[in-house]
Amino acid sequence: MAHKLLLLPGDGIGPEIMAQAVKILNWLRDTRGLKLEMEEELVGGASLAVHNHPIRDEVIAKAKEVDAVLFGSVGDPKWKDVPFDRRPEVAILKLRKDLNLYANLRPAQLFDPLLSASALKPDVVRGLDLMIVRETVGGIYFGEPRGIKTLPDGSRVGINTEVYTTSEIERVARVAFELARLRQGRVCSVEKCNVMESGLLWKEVVTDLHQRDYKDVELSHMLADNCAMQLVRAPRQFDVIVTGNLFGDLLSDLASMLTGSLGMLPSATLGSVNENGKRAALYEPIHGSAPDIAGKNIANPLAQILSLAMLLRYSLNRLEDAALIELAVSKVLESGLRTADIATDGVKAVSTEEMGEAVLKTLAKLA
Repeated sequence: MAHKLLLLPGDGIGPEIMAQAVKILNWLRDTRGLKLEMEEELVGGASLAVHNHPIRDEVIAKAKEVDAVLFGSVGDPKWKDVPFDRRPEVAILKLRKDLNLYANLRPAQLFDPLLSASALKPDVVRGLDLMIVRETVGGIYFGEPRGIKTLPDGSRVGINTEVYTTSEIERVARVAFELARLRQGRVCSVEKCNVMESGLLWKEVVTDLHQRDYKDVELSHMLADNCAMQLVRAPRQFDVIVTGNLFGDLLSDLASMLTGSLGMLPSATLGSVNENGKRAALYEPIHGSAPDIAGKNIANPLAQILSLAMLLRYSLNRLEDAALIELAVSKVLESGLRTADIATDGVKAVSTEEMGEAVLKTLAKLA
């Protein structure tokens, strides 16, 4: 049977970089025997413009039925004055919530040809390869009570609540432990147990789970502020980091800059296996919609292409094809091709389409 994919290009540079990933999907279908059914839908500002909502219930329903969702980006300043619950970014939050996508996988891998693009010294980041597993449907972003209230004296108060249950912590920690078994066998659990009760529970639950089911994996604990410092001081000490929604949001962006550019980094967000044996999953680059460069054909498509590689690995079990794409990206970078975000002085930047075509041609040679 054919694998079913839902493509959600979104806003800004989303459609441009998605087009490069689609070229590779078509190549996999035509030359590698990958049976595919692909459907494209509107999300974010693109959906607001047509349907007056960032994501329709029909799109959510389709996302629940397919093998995986490949997402571009959302966000457009032209919608800055819409109500908070209709802003373009609601699309990705609603997808994560409605599909129960609770484990966000954000790799931070530094390709050797981009060593000079990192903000850190080469001897600090050379060979960097870590994975941050971020819980994505709980914590302070979704906890209740929340909102903005007016007090009796006329002043206002903003409220957000950090909430985690045992089951929410356990399920994301299991993902981290299982990933570590496939990597270097080390997990660092990150929280703020010194000042937050939710952090104390997090540490206790992860420790108990480790003792029950994952004694073969090395477990350490670290406070979130110290983890931020250690990511800059000695990032190669980490293999898999597992943490909550807020800290994961911050730490993954910090880790991304160790690699030189947000434009290089993919992500996967996984849910539980459902009744039909499928695991809900969404794959997206971690950069934003970059409206300032949208339509200029200068965006870096490599994070979108590498997100496709993650989709092939984790949702379609096409391990060889995933590795082939990652190798092709590495070979293209070794050849000296750079988009504007990763170009160094004196290097002529190539366009979005040129970078996508270079990966496609390299794939053909490697295959």
